[in-house]
Amino acid sequence: MEAFKKTTGIVAPLDRANIDTDAILPKQFLKRIEKRGYGQYLFYDWRYTQNGELNPEFLLNKPEYRNAQILLTRENFGCGSSREHAPWALEDFGFKAIIAPSFADIFYNNCFKNGILPIALSNEKIQLLFEKAEADEDYHLTVDLEKQIIQDADRIEMQFEVDDYRRDMLLNGLDEISATIQFEKEITEFEKGHRVFYSI
Repeated sequence: MEAFKKTTGIVAPLDRANIDTDAILPKQFLKRIEKRGYGQYLFYDWRYTQNGELNPEFLLNKPEYRNAQILLTRENFGCGSSREHAPWALEDFGFKAIIAPSFADIFYNNCFKNGILPIALSNEKIQLLFEKAEADEDYHLTVDLEKQIIQDADRIEMQFEVDDYRRDMLLNGLDEISATIQFEKEITEFEKGHRVFYSI
C-alpha cells in the first residue's frame, strides 16, 4: 500500500448525503477477484446512462474533475453494506482523501486499510469548502496527514483528527498484514519455541 503523507489535488464537490456503498460500487461488479480495475465502475449508475454512455451532467464526468484526488461530500458517506470494494473503486479512480461531516464506521475503517484518508469535519467547515469548490472548478486543497491539517491557496486552514494508530499506518503505507510481517522474525522465533515446548 502506498504511504500517505501529504497530497495536493483538485476537489470534487459531490453534494449528496447518505451515499451508500451500492451507489459507490453497484453489486453487479462484486464478482471480480482482483483489487484493481474497479475505478471504471465507480458511481456507475450515476456516471453512465441506460445506453452505457457517459452522463455529461454527472460531476466526475466533467473534464475539470476527471483527475480529482479529493472528494468532498455530505454526511454518512459509505453507509449500507460493508463491501470493501467501495474504497477499492475510489482509490482506483484516483481519490486520495474524502472529506465529509461523517462516515459509516465500516467504510471509514476500510478506507485506512486501502490507503485512503477519510477526514471528518464539522458541517460549518464542510459548507465553507463546498462554497469555495463550487465557485472555483479548479479549487485545490492540500491535505497534510503529518500535521493533520488541510489548507487552500487562500491560506484557509482546518485541523482534523485521526487516531495515532491509523495515522501511523497510513504514513508508513501499512495495512494489518504488512504491519504484522514487520515482526516476521519474532513470530518465527515464537513458533519455534512453541513447537519445542509442545513437542510438535
